[in-house]
Amino acid sequence: METAAEWGADRAQIVTLTMNPALDITTSVGVVRPTDKLRCSATRYDPGGGGINVARVAQALGASVLAVFPAGGSHGGLVTSLLSDAEVPFRRIPIDAQTRESFTVNETSTGQQYRFVLPGPELTVPEQERCLDLLKIAAESARFVVASGSLPPGVRADYYQGVADICQQLGVPLILDTSGGGLQHISSGVFLLKASVRELRECVSRRLATEPEQFAAAHELIETGRAHVVVVSLGSYGALLATRHTSHRFSAIPMPSGSGVGAGDAMVAAITVALSRGWPLAKSVRFGIAAGTAKLMTPGTQVCERADVERLFDLVGEPSDVTDVGTNGIRAEA
Repeated sequence: METAAEWGADRAQIVTLTMNPALDITTSVGVVRPTDKLRCSATRYDPGGGGINVARVAQALGASVLAVFPAGGSHGGLVTSLLSDAEVPFRRIPIDAQTRESFTVNETSTGQQYRFVLPGPELTVPEQERCLDLLKIAAESARFVVASGSLPPGVRADYYQGVADICQQLGVPLILDTSGGGLQHISSGVFLLKASVRELRECVSRRLATEPEQFAAAHELIETGRAHVVVVSLGSYGALLATRHTSHRFSAIPMPSGSGVGAGDAMVAAITVALSRGWPLAKSVRFGIAAGTAKLMTPGTQVCERADVERLFDLVGEPSDVTDVGTNGIRAEA
């Protein structure tokens, strides 16, 4: 079996896994309406999928990265070609099926955005195992592994638990950002879980209408051993950070609405980059908020600019502390 040194993975601080990559297509039109032919503007193509987006942003922020993903067909070929053009290091696992497309239409008359996400290809069991094999090789020399994005059809629901097990065996922290079955079947081994309120709700199977309920759910995941740290992204409302003994609330940076495509991935990328620099958790989340905000300033899935992230980072305030009183709720510090 090949080793990490044979293909340069020993240079990667951050290794990302994308089980369901996509060819992201972005265009715009004046008005979206049914039946009529809609004459669109020029089309933009980007390599996409959670982990690939994370790798692209992390590299833009100065980290050494390696993106691991399965890809097949002409769409998969274009994804890898675009990554090569962007000089993002990657390892592609060839698959028989066609890589999916993701289609975004910006309506210029209203500023509304329409996203069409197509189903991914069905991976065979040997293809799934090859992904884990390559990840294990790459993770041996990594400081962090990021598994991000949905699982494609046919992949067992506990697949990310297998990723967590590999990371635990190697002593490499795993940062996970996923949803659905891939999230619900995590039982242990995640260092940092990034979730939206909807995804957090999927984990605990109850409504989380208030901030105390959201903090309580995050601490429940920590107390049951599923994750050591939970970051809850709240979009224009900021973010929450929960550890075993602390809870922090972060405000968002006021910003006109923009393309939200990839903002969560940018947040994960920046948090991971900051942690790889040895920054404290709270400071790392502030950097993540800055990157997610900077992503709103870019079209489609274009990578945000490092200068924008660093400028916005100075605008992210220090978090307010919250006193944890267990899974029964929290109270604000006096």
